[in-house]
Amino acid sequence: MDDSQDDLTSEQTEKLLQFQDLTGIDQIQRCRQILEGHDWNIEAAVQDTFNEQEGAPTVFHQPASLPEERAPLVNLQPSNQRVIMYPGRRPQGIFQWTYYLLSMPIKFVWSTLFDIIRVFVNFLRPDPRRIVTDPLRDVMTFISNFDAKYGQNHPAFYQGTYSQALNDAKKELRFLLVYLHCDEHQNTDQFCRDIVCSQVFRNYVNGHLLFWACNTSSPEGYSVSQALKEHAYPFLALIVLRDNKMSVVARIEGRITSALELVARLEQVIAENESSLVAARADRAERSFNQTLRQQQDEAYLESLKADQEKEKRKREERERKEEEERRQRLAEEEKQRQYLQREQRKSEIQQQMPPEPDVSHPDSIRIMLKTPNGKRIERRFLRDQSIKWLYYYVFCHQDCPDDFQIKTSYPSKTLPCEPSDHCSEPPTFADMGLGKSEMLYVFDNEA
Repeated sequence: MDDSQDDLTSEQTEKLLQFQDLTGIDQIQRCRQILEGHDWNIEAAVQDTFNEQEGAPTVFHQPASLPEERAPLVNLQPSNQRVIMYPGRRPQGIFQWTYYLLSMPIKFVWSTLFDIIRVFVNFLRPDPRRIVTDPLRDVMTFISNFDAKYGQNHPAFYQGTYSQALNDAKKELRFLLVYLHCDEHQNTDQFCRDIVCSQVFRNYVNGHLLFWACNTSSPEGYSVSQALKEHAYPFLALIVLRDNKMSVVARIEGRITSALELVARLEQVIAENESSLVAARADRAERSFNQTLRQQQDEAYLESLKADQEKEKRKREERERKEEEERRQRLAEEEKQRQYLQREQRKSEIQQQMPPEPDVSHPDSIRIMLKTPNGKRIERRFLRDQSIKWLYYYVFCHQDCPDDFQIKTSYPSKTLPCEPSDHCSEPPTFADMGLGKSEMLYVFDNEA
């Protein structure tokens, strides 16, 4: 992965890779700049990139929802364009030639006068066909009227707008044949019956082309007519993607009398331009392969990143566990040291409070012998009327005795309640416990 993607989210990284695959731009930094300039709106970014390549305006600052799908820019005069013009019916015989020559001035004057009147009328009242309100309805109305007049034995008309037909042809990498229908033209009826509804034309178009048609009397048909700039009727335009732009590679205009000849012309033009579609398909296949490869690489990177993160997480958790264990041990040692110091302080205070050991000749003196848990024997004398707490304190302060202990008699075995407590701060005396002049007692370690 590129370093420029380090600070991107997973969603932005996915959009960046998708944008690069769709546009074919190799520089990842440039792809990122374009997406950032479009606020990471990948649809607008891709559309504007294609439009810049084709010389069309950008769409990013246009309304988000448009009533009509944006049509690709069409190159009306590409190099090597085929222009096929069929002449009209020629006069036959002296009478027809005489009529033709005599009517020419009248037709010229009438045509000129009609054009002047039409310009004047259009100036006062704009042509309603210039306002396209429902292009899909215009197309469907033409198809319905065509079926009603000529039947349904014709090629399948594309049931959508001109823009949609262009977009689908570009997306599917197919040739698009456009037919502009003019009701007023004298050759229209013959063309529809003998050519469009012929089996030869129908079979060829259905097998090789998208076929879009509309009446020029409707706003949609008139709009396409103005865009393609036809000169005669019937009019056909063959459009295909060439050099990353939809191009009119053939214009067929005039009185077409043979379906076989028309199909042959179409086959010739398609053969001449098939290489552009082959190149486009290869380019898309390469982009698809690169996209799949990048996706696999990205997935592998994410898996590796995830594994590294899991590994780092386990290391961090182990480190934190060790640190917590060390902290607990340190606190335990500190608490142990604190308790030790407290005990030593308490022992020091108790030793200062201990009453002196009575003389062996004292009449109330008693001799207490103690056997410690480590097997040593110690002894001390006390007075009979002293509390046995002093016995407890003596054992507690002795270096050979444990800190937590009990003192028991040998027989019968019983525990002496010699440790002072909150409930009994002054345990009974030696006399109260029935201890004689000389006693053997045992010290038991409570923690053993």
